[in-house]
Amino acid sequence: MIDQNALNIYTDGSSFSSPRRGGIGVRFVFPDYMNKEKQDFAPEGYVGATNNEMELKACIMALKQVSKFSELQQVSRIIIHTDSSYVADHYTTAVYFWSQNKWYTRAGAPVQNIDLWKELLKERRKIRKRIDIEWLRRRSNEHGRAVDKLAKKSAKYATKRLSGFVDVRKKLSNKSVEYGSVKMLGQKISIRIITSEYLRSPHKIWKYKYEVISKKSRFYKNVDVIYYAGALRKRYSYLVSFNKNNDYPQISKVLRVI
Repeated sequence: MIDQNALNIYTDGSSFSSPRRGGIGVRFVFPDYMNKEKQDFAPEGYVGATNNEMELKACIMALKQVSKFSELQQVSRIIIHTDSSYVADHYTTAVYFWSQNKWYTRAGAPVQNIDLWKELLKERRKIRKRIDIEWLRRRSNEHGRAVDKLAKKSAKYATKRLSGFVDVRKKLSNKSVEYGSVKMLGQKISIRIITSEYLRSPHKIWKYKYEVISKKSRFYKNVDVIYYAGALRKRYSYLVSFNKNNDYPQISKVLRVI
């Protein structure tokens, strides 16, 4: 429900494959007492971006724009409306738990998209206003439909790259990356490394996107994310053993290069 006395911001992030590219859409709906027309914002999109990355980036860019408004001092509350359950469900956790827990989840795993979450909290602190993020059913009103179109338009003109960009187009599987699609059962399994990313302090661990190449596995051709303390080479295949923690998937041991 819209708070007529707040600055209401509608955001959306989009992501398309072949090639992967993402975009963002933002609409600002000002309080009635300002008698100010709504404003739309759709900057150039990002090459290789995922949907969750774009949903977060849309919120970040919205707050960056807000900080430039001369009317900001007249606003006591800002509400960001997003159709991303990922952003809406984890915003409070990011503010009050992850940021205090050195960006580890309760399960002990590194937080996904840590740089974007940090950037969002940084922009939040700059505003110095109450900022709430509320979930909005996708395209449930005119503003939601508008930012959906803006995000898709933004993605068509994807020229920029996010910090820590990793190219994920060199996989053999025709499946997209799906977190949790490979269950951690302590099994031995053959995988092919698609991308590698070293997570700096405080995590100091490698994050890999990989595809399962064991034809007898029920996870064959699934593409997922896993962590490991050592460095593995992209586009190389390995026989490994997994742990048994689906909340923090890790390679327990590399048995050999295939």
